[in-house]
Amino acid sequence: MTTDHAADIDRHVKVYITVFVVLMILTIVTVAISRLHLSVPVAVTVALLVATIKGSLVACYFMHLISEKKLIYAVLGLTAAFFVALLALPVVTQSNGYWIHEPPSEAQSAPATSPHQ
Repeated sequence: MTTDHAADIDRHVKVYITVFVVLMILTIVTVAISRLHLSVPVAVTVALLVATIKGSLVACYFMHLISEKKLIYAVLGLTAAFFVALLALPVVTQSNGYWIHEPPSEAQSAPATSPHQ
């Protein structure tokens, strides 16, 4: 029983060390990519991709979400959906003008007068 428990701990430690090494490699990749002269959209896309992978590794292994029940994933998915909806809300309201009622500025509300009248 003790050897099985020790072997199980060794296996978990190896997984943690592997994840740590991968996180360090991805950090080096992030720094290396930041040194490249990429266009802003490409640089942001690559940085977000690497950050997503790193965040997923941390959440799955160090926060032990990889062995959680399906309910946790459902709550996480619902949270992500609300987050995307809240991020999209300003874009939607700006593009079609719904829900935005700005008072007219003084230049628009006052009649134009010419100084030569």
